[in-house]
Amino acid sequence: MNNTNYVPQKFNSISELHKALGFPKPLHPLVSLVNYADIKTPSNELPKALLLNFYKISYKKSLTGKIKYGQNYYDFDEGGLSFISPNQVIQSAEDDKDYSGFTLLFHPDFIYNYPLGTKIKTFGFFSYSANEALFLSDKEKETIFSVFENIKDELNNNMDDFSQDLVVSYIEVLLNYSNRFYKRQFITRKMVTNDLLTRMEQVLNSYFQEKSLNKGLPEVEYLAGQLNVSPRYLSDMLRSLTGQNAQQHIHNKLIEKAKEYLTSSNLSVSEIAYVLGFEQSQSFSKLFKKKTNLTPTEFKNSFN
Repeated sequence: MNNTNYVPQKFNSISELHKALGFPKPLHPLVSLVNYADIKTPSNELPKALLLNFYKISYKKSLTGKIKYGQNYYDFDEGGLSFISPNQVIQSAEDDKDYSGFTLLFHPDFIYNYPLGTKIKTFGFFSYSANEALFLSDKEKETIFSVFENIKDELNNNMDDFSQDLVVSYIEVLLNYSNRFYKRQFITRKMVTNDLLTRMEQVLNSYFQEKSLNKGLPEVEYLAGQLNVSPRYLSDMLRSLTGQNAQQHIHNKLIEKAKEYLTSSNLSVSEIAYVLGFEQSQSFSKLFKKKTNLTPTEFKNSFN
């Protein structure tokens, strides 16, 4: 795979993207369902990188080969769903010549006056990267395909006063099913997630083993970057498996290290706060009491 970075070509409207791919004009300016197989533009003329001003939900029938999760590669022979939100850059692989599959495109304005316009921001998978695609079982495919078919039928019928309501409701159903299936994926792919949990512990242990954390407390973005996943994916995966998000795991490791200093060193509470990366000892004490129901001093004295 070629890792060359290209300047993304920006598309503000679905009509612009249709034209670039050689598709007919969309039936509705704010929503479209297209088949990759219908692309008319020669592959060497297709944009290498895209920046879309609208949502893109794609099902690619073939995702053969190796997909990277974290530091390891895993083989998949089935297709999967990917979710792109506005202003995310999409870059295709140089060796990706398989366009089998379909894509749902919809502009934020299409759902603006609906509850989904707000709710859509709660679906974490729009923040995931392509290598965190949703891989579907045969039964899940039937469910997802039926929703896509309903959207297709509605768009191909004569648009009336109910068309937008129905399409928006189908999109919401599609997202709710995807949310359910992602939770299943976190659980069933235990080899991947357990490996991620193990490496996360190693990263945190390494970070807190340093004698001074003058660079500050580790952030979720730093932790996700070390694990080669997106911050949202990391938190969603952890919450699904442990009931706690990435920030809570960082705080747990912080408290664990703080207890070690309080019980085995002569450092003052202020010095420990500094060593752990806090700019103010009061912030450290507040977090410690929140997590343990004791102040750092009370905890330290309990061992004397």
